[in-house]
Amino acid sequence: MYARDRLLNVSLLLAAFGAWLAVAWVLTSTSPRDDARIQAAGALLLGIAVALTLLPLFWLASFARRRRIAYRGDWSRAGRRALLAGGVVTLLVLLRVLGAFSLPLAAFVVAMALFVELIVSARR
Repeated sequence: MYARDRLLNVSLLLAAFGAWLAVAWVLTSTSPRDDARIQAAGALLLGIAVALTLLPLFWLASFARRRRIAYRGDWSRAGRRALLAGGVVTLLVLLRVLGAFSLPLAAFVVAMALFVELIVSARR
């Protein structure tokens, strides 16, 4: 692991901490009951916080799985997976806020995210 990888991991974890602080601030200082903008902002902030948290964790998992060897494309793969997970969280929170959340719909969203990841990461 190079120093740039360590620096990027630490900076992403600090950014994730800041995003979680922003989520906590929105959830504790505003009332999302009647304002759709606050609900959408909370869902978006929650998705960003999850994505920023998972990005270094996905990279570290692939780094550990490959016996401490970093390959080209590992950061982009981890970023894609984190973005997909953050998008799923944002979509599920928005469905819950809009009152359209159901277990079959949530399972479909998660299954489609897994399907997209399998198709994109398939080896040729």
